[in-house]
Amino acid sequence: MGHRRTRDADAVVTGAGSGIGRAFARELARRGGRVICADLDETHAKETVAAIAAAGGEALPVACDVAEIAQVQRLHDTALDWLGRAPRLVVNNAGIGAGGRTVGDAPLADWQRTLGVNLWGVIHGCHVFVPTLRAAGRGGVINVASAAGFTAAPRMGAYNVSKAGVVSLSETLAAELAGTGIAVTVLCPTFVRTNIFDGDLIDPAAAGLARRIAKLVGFSAERVARTTLDAHDKGRLYVVPQLDAQLLWRTKRLLPAPYTRVAGLLGRFAPDEEGADR
Repeated sequence: MGHRRTRDADAVVTGAGSGIGRAFARELARRGGRVICADLDETHAKETVAAIAAAGGEALPVACDVAEIAQVQRLHDTALDWLGRAPRLVVNNAGIGAGGRTVGDAPLADWQRTLGVNLWGVIHGCHVFVPTLRAAGRGGVINVASAAGFTAAPRMGAYNVSKAGVVSLSETLAAELAGTGIAVTVLCPTFVRTNIFDGDLIDPAAAGLARRIAKLVGFSAERVARTTLDAHDKGRLYVVPQLDAQLLWRTKRLLPAPYTRVAGLLGRFAPDEEGADR
């Protein structure tokens, strides 16, 4: 497969109704693949499909809550029926933002919902689709994590844990699939200009700050999608596209204890829920 892995690749993309997921779906269609566009909001999935069709591509919208295993199984069966064969690429992208409260202060319901979508959604996607890829003897999996999975910023506990789990799952899967012809890539971006900061699990002050940073230094979703697909073509496991994420990645590995202390100190100056500094 090599460098042609994402060319003419029939694909399933979750969270394809907006942001990075929509960018993945449109780029894969541009590269010649048929795309199953899954999203919790079917209207948004249809908008992505319409954009793909307008550009001459072929796609199918599917409503799917990745936190529900039965719905992911239905997504799998729909994909096989519509494609007529196993997909070549599965992009487990669906996710929600969460943050602004400390461990012990954040409600357990927020933890459950965040892990349900961000971690269990990826687990469900891998659990359901990987056996089909194995049987086909080819293909790839791209799991969308975040730099939050290794930066462990304060007051983002549930989100950090969910994304760290995605990184670990991807590493495990890559080891298990070594030599099978199935490639695994995990994406760990920092700020991307998407609507993820609009979620109701992020307090308004934290969301506003994140949106401002993303607007100033964030990559576009399209750039992140292209970079990730090109890296997947080269067989790379980790995609850390932005310089700030790369610096944090290296710093934490070289100086883990000082890194954590500095992160804690900086976290105390972040705006609280009323917008005031702590």
